[in-house]
Amino acid sequence: MTRGPYELAEEALRLAIGAGLTIVTAESCTGGLVAGALTEVPGSSRAVDRGFVTYSNAAKTALLGVPVSLLDAHGAVSEPVARAMAEGALAAAGAGLAVAVTGIAGPGGGTDEKPVGLVHFAAARRGRPTLHRRMLFGDPGRAEIRRLSVLTALELLCEAAGAEAAA
Repeated sequence: MTRGPYELAEEALRLAIGAGLTIVTAESCTGGLVAGALTEVPGSSRAVDRGFVTYSNAAKTALLGVPVSLLDAHGAVSEPVARAMAEGALAAAGAGLAVAVTGIAGPGGGTDEKPVGLVHFAAARRGRPTLHRRMLFGDPGRAEIRRLSVLTALELLCEAAGAEAAA
């Protein structure tokens, strides 16, 4: 059986608390839904520090320090920007763990190169390499793309929170 957002959020929080990490989110197309899923869990205040909803490029730059040159070169929906969002959120919050989401939820906004349903995720943990995941969900509708994005972000957060230190 597939785990839902509540179960994934519980797992991410358990792992973060166990590792002594605080969590920050940096969200674009999910508009705060990842932070919402985390804070749905009682006791989440033991790990959740804050969330950034950076829907515009200006917000990504002002709040997360994403370089304008990176946005110009790759566009907001890209691996480099997802990584910069996660790393910028980690730095801005002074947290131990960050997850970032940037994508095209539709129904419009897609191109042949970057279609509706393309979402990039990144998870940054202090002292570890930043993780990235690229998903192409197709076009099952805006709500479904956002729902799948929350699940993927929480899965990546679990992966980063539970990652063992490199030997």
